[in-house]
Amino acid sequence: MDGDIPEDAAIVLFDGVCNLCSGFVQFIVPRDSEGKYRFASLQSDVGQSLLSEHDLANEELDSIVLIEDGESYVKSSAIIQIATGLGGRYRLLSPFRYVPAPVRDRAYDFVADHRYQWFGKKDRCMMPSGDVESRFLE
Repeated sequence: MDGDIPEDAAIVLFDGVCNLCSGFVQFIVPRDSEGKYRFASLQSDVGQSLLSEHDLANEELDSIVLIEDGESYVKSSAIIQIATGLGGRYRLLSPFRYVPAPVRDRAYDFVADHRYQWFGKKDRCMMPSGDVESRFLE
């Protein structure tokens, strides 16, 4: 794996062609003032390697995945963990972790199943620029 990844990095894997998923990454970046999160598309070599390393099937391609402290979080669990990590008012999502994952993930899956229809799809993965580029893994 890439030696440039800090040991304490939290890595967000996302569908690089999904407008909603790319928008979520663009939401995280300015709110992550400490630069805690790194990003990779699920379709990338890094993304595929991390999925394999954490025994996550390619079916996770319809999900946001967070790899943090050796643990992997998918779907609503990833969203809640990221929101908690951002701190501030986003921590208000933290109590939702007590709602059973199958209940949370039902709503998550509904949005995921319709994300291309509602938000569109890119021809290729989002290409970061500027200061943010260094936070994307290839």
